[in-house]
Amino acid sequence: MRTWPRTGAGVALGACSAAGHLLLALPLAAALLVPALRARAEAVALRLAALERRRVALLLGGADAGADPAPGRALRYLGARLPVGLLGGAVLALLGAGLVFAATLLHSWITQTPWLLEREAGVVATSRLVAFYALPGAVLLYLALAGAAGVARGERTLLARLLAPSRAELTRRVEELSRTRAAVVAAIDDERRRIERDLHDGVQQRLVALGMLLGRARRHPDRADEFVAQAHDEAQRALAELRDVSWRVYPAALDTEGLAAALASVAERAPLPVRIRCDLPAEPPATVRAAAWFVISEAVTNAAKHSGAPGVDVEVTVEDGVLRATVRDGGRGGADPAGGGLSGLARRVAAADGAFTVTSPPGGPTVVTAELPCG
Repeated sequence: MRTWPRTGAGVALGACSAAGHLLLALPLAAALLVPALRARAEAVALRLAALERRRVALLLGGADAGADPAPGRALRYLGARLPVGLLGGAVLALLGAGLVFAATLLHSWITQTPWLLEREAGVVATSRLVAFYALPGAVLLYLALAGAAGVARGERTLLARLLAPSRAELTRRVEELSRTRAAVVAAIDDERRRIERDLHDGVQQRLVALGMLLGRARRHPDRADEFVAQAHDEAQRALAELRDVSWRVYPAALDTEGLAAALASVAERAPLPVRIRCDLPAEPPATVRAAAWFVISEAVTNAAKHSGAPGVDVEVTVEDGVLRATVRDGGRGGADPAGGGLSGLARRVAAADGAFTVTSPPGGPTVVTAELPCG
C-alpha cells in the first residue's frame, strides 16, 4: 500500500522539477557558453542531478548511482529526463481530472443532487449514467496508473543509464581497490616489521640484560644487592622502552583526548622544535585520526634524523570533508619519495583512500602532505 503513494509523490515531484528545469534551461545554456560562468553552471547542474538522483532513489526505488558524475553526464541526464518528467505531470493531471469527474458523478448519484459539472442544466446522475461511465472510467484509471508506473520505470532507467558508472569507470575502481588492498597488506607488513624491530633491538635486549643481572645476583650472593639494583634500573629502562613502542604503535591519547592532544605528545617527544597548528571543527573518524597521526609522527621523526632542519611546522585542517595534514621542515631537502620511510607512509595513506605527496627540492624545504577523506 505504501508503493503507490510513494510513486505518486515521486512522479509529482519529478513533474515539478522538470518544469523548473525547463525554465532554467535557457539561462543555464547561456552560462555554459561564458567561460567565467561555466564552472558555476556546471556546479548547479551537478546539484540538480544530485537532487534528482536522491528523489528517484527514495521515492521511485531507483538504485543510487554512487559518486557524483562528470558535469557533462549530469547535463545530459537533466536534458533527457525533461520529457519524462513532463509526461509524468500530464499523466497525473489526467488522473486527477478523472478522479474529480468520478467523485462529482458519484456524489450526485448518492445524494440525488445536481451534478456539479452539469449544475446549470440541473442534471442528476442516475444509475444508468453511472454504469455508462463505469467501464471507460475503469479503463482510463488503469491506463493512468500504468502510465505513472511507466514514468517511474523511465526515471529509474534514465538514472541507471546516464548517471551510473560506466564500464571503464567500474574497471578503474576495481583496479583502484586492488591497489588499495595491496597497500593495506603492505602497510600492515611494514607495521609488523617495525614493531618486531623495536621489540628486538630495544625491549628484548633490556630483558636479556635483566635476566643476566638476576642470574649474577643468584650466583654471587655477596653482591646480590648491587646486581638487584642494576636489574631494577634495567627493568625501569625496559618498561620505558615498552611504553615508547606502544606509543609509536597507537597512542592512547588518540581515543581519549583526540588528535590534537596526540600531536602535542609528538612535539614533546621530538628532539627538535615542532610547531603544531591543528584546526579541527570536530574529531575525524578513528581510522583517519590514526592515519594522520602516523604520517605526522613518522614525518617528524624522518625530519629529525635526516633533514638537519632547525624545526618542523605541522598544520592539520579539514575542508570539504577532507583532512589535510602538512609537515614542513627547513632542512637540506633532497628526500626520495620512493625511499623506504616515505613509501611506507604513502602506502599507509593509500590504505585509507587518501592522497600522499612529497616535495623536497635540493636545499629544501621538504613538504609532506597527506589528504584523508573523512566521510
